[in-house]
Amino acid sequence: MDAINLNDLAQHFSDAEAARQFLEAQRWPKGPVCPHCDSKEAYKLTPRADSKKPVRPGVYKCAKCREQFTVTVGTIFEDSHIPLNKWLLAFHLLCASKKGMSAHQLHRMLGVSYKSAWFMAHRIRYAMSQPSFKAKMQGVVECDETYVGGKGKTQFRGRATGATRTAVVSVIQRGGEARSYPVTRVTAENLRGILKKNVERSAHVCTDQFSGYIGLDSRFASHQTVNHSEGEYSRGWVHVNNAEGFFATLKRGIHGVYHHVGQHHLHRYLGEFDFRYNTRVKLGVNDVEREAFAVQGAKGKRLTYQTIDRAEA
Repeated sequence: MDAINLNDLAQHFSDAEAARQFLEAQRWPKGPVCPHCDSKEAYKLTPRADSKKPVRPGVYKCAKCREQFTVTVGTIFEDSHIPLNKWLLAFHLLCASKKGMSAHQLHRMLGVSYKSAWFMAHRIRYAMSQPSFKAKMQGVVECDETYVGGKGKTQFRGRATGATRTAVVSVIQRGGEARSYPVTRVTAENLRGILKKNVERSAHVCTDQFSGYIGLDSRFASHQTVNHSEGEYSRGWVHVNNAEGFFATLKRGIHGVYHHVGQHHLHRYLGEFDFRYNTRVKLGVNDVEREAFAVQGAKGKRLTYQTIDRAEA
């Protein structure tokens, strides 16, 4: 992907047609592809001056299946009445803000309703989400857990937490990516299931001394721990500092920007923070390039308001 800066990208925020051309270049770098039959035999429809039914901007027709389509078909933008340039600006704001951006802020900056801004943000998080069949992590891998949300006096690993707080487990490969999961309970079974799903047996796993991690030596090349209760936070290469740093950013975003995150939506917010971390650490891209990666992730994903409002997605 060719490097572009914010000055180059600003022209795509100017109007919907410029944004459409940018999306077409991102989705179809080698020409339009029919989303109905994957044929590359498509041509753009142009309106005739004497036509009583003018063609909408950006409409293509497939020469093979004869279906009409635009660049938004089969993406998170499909059936949206919000101009594409506002969509691109929302993508950039969420990608460039290290701790996220609230729907209220998007509502004020984009000039759309709060309901529309909230739905846009969730659709963008869906575009940021990574596939579940990713390759397993190798090398040195850190695993740690924390909790987010709520107030109260329930117990979580012996500490006072909130009745509405949700535990989050993150697995991070050194110099690689992070994968975070909300869990109902932090148990040995849940922790081992997450590690088995994401980490190669040849990896060296670093954790704290929580009892749920006992027995990992037999599952991986080695299992090293740090004893936080004794004030030990690193011993050479043995530490979970990357996970702790990730949690610091996550909590500042959840508590300082979003303030409240429903348990049924937490997985989307975790995907957002994972995406920003992964594109920064693993890929080393800047904010503008991160936006382009997020836009490319919009392909093949649909999320309706009815689905997300019922928290079934």
